[in-house]
Amino acid sequence: MKVNLMHGAGGEVMGELLQTLTKFSHNNAGGIGLESLDDGAVIPINGTNIVFTTDSHVVRPLFFPGGDIGRISVCGTVNDLTMMGGRPVALSCGMVIEEGFDVADLARIVASMDEALGEAGACLVTGDTKVVERGSLDGIVINTAGIGVAKTVVRDNGLVPGDVIIVSGTLGDHGIAIMAHREGFDLGEQIHSDVAPLWGMMEGVLAAGTIHAMKDPTRGGFASAINEMAKKSRVQVRIEEDRIPLRRSVKSAAGMLGIDPLEVANEGKVVMGVPAADADAILAALHSHKYGKDAAVVGRVVAGSHVIMETAIGGERFIEPPMGDPVPRVC
Repeated sequence: MKVNLMHGAGGEVMGELLQTLTKFSHNNAGGIGLESLDDGAVIPINGTNIVFTTDSHVVRPLFFPGGDIGRISVCGTVNDLTMMGGRPVALSCGMVIEEGFDVADLARIVASMDEALGEAGACLVTGDTKVVERGSLDGIVINTAGIGVAKTVVRDNGLVPGDVIIVSGTLGDHGIAIMAHREGFDLGEQIHSDVAPLWGMMEGVLAAGTIHAMKDPTRGGFASAINEMAKKSRVQVRIEEDRIPLRRSVKSAAGMLGIDPLEVANEGKVVMGVPAADADAILAALHSHKYGKDAAVVGRVVAGSHVIMETAIGGERFIEPPMGDPVPRVC
């Protein structure tokens, strides 16, 4: 078998590759290794939960409506920490730059990173830079790692029957924005990426009520995230189609491209399972923040298995985990 683009797309095919990538004989030391395949590792130190994560970014194009590779490199790591309840504290940055890269573009990328760090309340504390020969790389690759501090750790496997499923806003924005931009579509209403650092929003949400499980629906989109949460939690999730928030422009572009907007990456959204009694307070906290104004309850958790869509016309169908994100090089 050879590695192909689908192996990096966040779906079922990537899961096959992860079986190889996570075969480290010492990965379970102290229960803080790769065994949970969550958004990061939790390292308890003297009664404090330190969250640690890392991510590499290979976006094409480097600049797109609503963001760029710099903003997404910071937001991706900040959000992985946030999904585990961690307040982002410090990030590292490693850049591999192709010979001939425009220094003005590099300055623009760094300024974008700085803006996102300021919004997240985190600092860049260390880094590394390598330059490689022209033609050996597609412009630039950025790796960011981050550490955070969590008062209460949240996992992606804690759904229980009786929970409701909340999404923090419209789905599919990032992946469809990237694809529409690549294809040169003019849809009148410009589609923008949702890339954003989510700690500022989620700090208030975590204080508003209990969150049993949460995940950011990046590669593979909502379909991948909700299936992973349901499978790990050993429950069934039932989604109501007419409650899913989707922008009209995203639905139109997805239809033209033949892409399911539930299967493409989001870079500024959260999927969470919360007790029904806390749903109103959590929704209010989300709606009070600019990144959560379109938040909605989209489903519920029951005993069983699989993810079921209750369609707008009264039928049912499975929401299957995608084989991979249909938009490659998206984050």
